[in-house]
Amino acid sequence: MRLRHAAAATALLLALAGCHTTVTGTSSDAASKTPTTRSVDSAGGPLAFGPGPQSHYTVQAQPAPGSCHYGSQDGQPLPDPHCTPGALSPAVTQATLAATICRKGGYTGGIRPPASITGREKKANALSYGYTGALADAEYDHLVSLELGGDPNDPANLWVEPPSPGHKPGSGVNNPKDKVESSLHTAVCSGRVTLAAAQQAIASDWATADQKLGLKTSDSTTGSD
Repeated sequence: MRLRHAAAATALLLALAGCHTTVTGTSSDAASKTPTTRSVDSAGGPLAFGPGPQSHYTVQAQPAPGSCHYGSQDGQPLPDPHCTPGALSPAVTQATLAATICRKGGYTGGIRPPASITGREKKANALSYGYTGALADAEYDHLVSLELGGDPNDPANLWVEPPSPGHKPGSGVNNPKDKVESSLHTAVCSGRVTLAAAQQAIASDWATADQKLGLKTSDSTTGSD
């Protein structure tokens, strides 16, 4: 009898120890990379909300130089999810679409930070990503675009997006991501997809966002806008 009790107690202790090890490992990994509230996991975890539109914007600190690394999808540049996971504006929700991103007359022009702010951030973010090309050919891009309810000036939602393949140096910003953003915006405002689904899709991988949602971008992502 005592042997059975001892064996059961030992098994319970081992199970508890195993659970503890798993949780600790997961927390340590997340802490060393990025806060979990700002991540988009493979299943499409929640995106964090930023501060939203401001009447007065200030220059935001950027990740340390060389700490961010570009990814790619079919040759198209992707941001580092640990540096730029995306961030949302609390002013834009499914319930406020008609008053914000889907309203007639436009929305983004009134909430966009001025170039005097984003220009300084762009230079610092280029160092974060180790981008050495011409800044005039790279876009300081909102990962979750303003027209999809992305936060205007949260550093978690902004990255220096390098030119796409086939771009002619010195020809300025010319990124196919803009077409994907427009496609998703139209789908959200027409009710074809939810705001949350569009935000998750573009934050996870902008190059495949429209396909994931069953949409067709008017032109190939290898084209120009």
